[in-house]
Formats: sequence, structure tokens, C-alpha cells
Amino acid sequence: MHNIVILTGAGISAESGLRTFRADDGLWEEHRVEDVATPEAFARDPALVQRFYDARREQIRAARPNPAHEALARLDREWDGELLIVTQNIDDLHERAGAVRMLHMHGEALSAWCTACDARHGWTGTLGDAPACPSCAAEGDLRPDIVWFGEMPYRMEEIFAALGRADLFVSIGTSGAVYPAAGFVQEAAAHGSRTLELNLERSQGSHLFEETRLGSASELVPRWVDEVLSAQP
Repeated sequence: MHNIVILTGAGISAESGLRTFRADDGLWEEHRVEDVATPEAFARDPALVQRFYDARREQIRAARPNPAHEALARLDREWDGELLIVTQNIDDLHERAGAVRMLHMHGEALSAWCTACDARHGWTGTLGDAPACPSCAAEGDLRPDIVWFGEMPYRMEEIFAALGRADLFVSIGTSGAVYPAAGFVQEAAAHGSRTLELNLERSQGSHLFEETRLGSASELVPRWVDEVLSAQP
């Protein structure tokens, strides 16, 4: 085993106090996702969407990486082979734990995207007061750098190329319900990769994995990383 691709979802950050996107009641932080996480919602009520993501930024900044984030950062530091951590999460907890070989396929809450000049800027404050873009000075054209429902996830060519080279694909804390990420296990398996799911409970795609381990991410992930690194040549 040389090349590893890891997909992380909301379950890995839930133990840091960040609520999962797909709650049983269909609400996310007391909002319908259709009202705050679609391009149509932003066009209809940009002030509401901006307030919503301003609050998400505050929550993310107050959260801290947990042992699962820290274990994956250790794997990133110590694994000699190819590694890519693909996260569906919009928080920066992987980075704060120290992970480097990673990407955000659904964007980042602590980033603003200017739809006027296409520039992206790290952003920790509010967007609700329609600040000017630092690059082009346009006012009112900054939006959260988030992939909303109906938009194309970021860096898909890079992700699929890595899946095609993977010897092991690991899914951590994901529902297995949101595509295209839900199809990564099949893509990896089609190229001969071993597949492993680490999750609090069985996901919609559990039957597609060779092995599923159930438990909290903060317990399962450090244990798995220990196994992988101890077996490294």
C-alpha cells in the first residue's frame, strides 16, 4: 500500500461542536438548506445568506480540532507514500491540526469569492455589510466561497486522478448521500483500491465498502492511523 485517499465529512467535525449539514429534521442551524445553501437563495435574499455564513465563520473560529483531525495531520506528516485528504467540510480544522496534503471540495467558510473579478481572499469577518473586494474594489460582489447545492464541487479532476491511483480509499464521518462524493468509493474500487469506512453509524453507502468500522471519529481515526503507520515499510 502506497497511495491513500481519504474523504472526510461532517461527522469528523461534529465532535468539535460543529453541527452536521444533514440533520434529521432537514434543518441546518435552524434554517432550511434551500434558504441558505443554493444560488437561488442567495439571489432571493442575499442578506439572509450572508448573515447565516457570518455566523458559521464565528462558530468555526471558536471550534478546535479534535483527535481525529490531529491523527490525520500526523498521517500527513509521517506517511511516505502519496496521500490526499479530501474534505466535504467548510471548516479549517484539518489545516489547524496541521494537515497539508488536502483540499476542500465544497469550498471554505473562511474564504470570500468575488464574483466580479473571480478573486478569492481569506476572510474571517463579516460579508453582511457588502465590503469591497480587496482585488478589484467592487462593492457587494463578495460571496461565501462555498459550493452550494446545484454548483460544481471544486478540483474534481484532481480528486478523480488521485482515486485512480489509490491503493486505499477511506471514508470518515460521511452520510454517503451527497454526490459526487458518495460515488468515490465505487470509483476507487473500480481501480482496484481497498475501501474502508469509519463512521458513527452505517451510511447509505456502507454496503459498497469492503470494511466498515463503527464508533466515534476521535477513537476510530487515531487507532486506524496507528495501524497504518506501524505497517509502513
